[in-house]
Amino acid sequence: MLGRRILRIKAFKALYSYAENPSMSLKEAEGLLELSCEATRDLYLFMLAVAGPLTAEARSRIEAARSKFNPTEEERNPNLKFVNNAIAPLLENDPDFTKIIKRKKLSWDQYDVLLRHLYEHIREQDYFKAYLASPKTGIAADAALFVRIYEEEFVDNSELESILEDLSIYWNDDLAYALTFCCRTMEELGRGKGWAMPELYQSQMNPREGMQSDKAFVFGVLRTGYRHFEDYCSRLAELTPKWDRNRICTTDLSLIVAGMAEADCFKDTPKKIIINEYVEISKFYSTPESSGFVNGLLDKLIERTI
Repeated sequence: MLGRRILRIKAFKALYSYAENPSMSLKEAEGLLELSCEATRDLYLFMLAVAGPLTAEARSRIEAARSKFNPTEEERNPNLKFVNNAIAPLLENDPDFTKIIKRKKLSWDQYDVLLRHLYEHIREQDYFKAYLASPKTGIAADAALFVRIYEEEFVDNSELESILEDLSIYWNDDLAYALTFCCRTMEELGRGKGWAMPELYQSQMNPREGMQSDKAFVFGVLRTGYRHFEDYCSRLAELTPKWDRNRICTTDLSLIVAGMAEADCFKDTPKKIIINEYVEISKFYSTPESSGFVNGLLDKLIERTI
């Protein structure tokens, strides 16, 4: 599930936590990293589990409209295609899925307001109206609809952001990544495959002979960065005599340390790939000027390392 870009981000964040809290032990930093990795898969499970509650919300709205004193013709004879979709019961009746959702205590029960707003918005969208009007039925059509819902409805949703923030400190940054895997799962369900818990690391999902473990990669970056943090800072200071450590943005410092650690630990990885990866990460997590700063210093520091 977790690929190299997101693993680099997680290693960098763990090193950032260490930079902010130098008393943190390596064991604590590793524990933080492990929690962060597992949290992404938990978020995937939480978002995948919305299919049932969202379907139940639609069914509830239809039943309420039918029960009105003087329902319209459309309310008396509603389009039931969505409420009878095959995806929600498939997941809700899957013993492995329901067991892990229950064990991890992932529930949408208390988020009825979000579900109501979500369904109100979805049913006004052209893609949803087209789905209801289409003569195509079956799990493939239902899965395609849920793919659109995951693509269109959750990113930049302020209500959802607030909920995720309360549930886990790791979740908001990983939402787009988790939604991508929800879409992949829906596509597989639409092709008739059953649900299966994704392996935590991509190298476990499609193992090949001689393939490096993604887990070994991310923990290697963290451990190397942790153990050589002060040495890397000293090398950085040599290149920036007009700066001191306290004046360098902690985010930039952590990105540079992570890049140096990867270059030290995985010497077969081309220097350009390492630099480009951490420059791209800096564009999202640091200041507008950081990409040039990280790029220039990493280039010089890694050149001296390898």
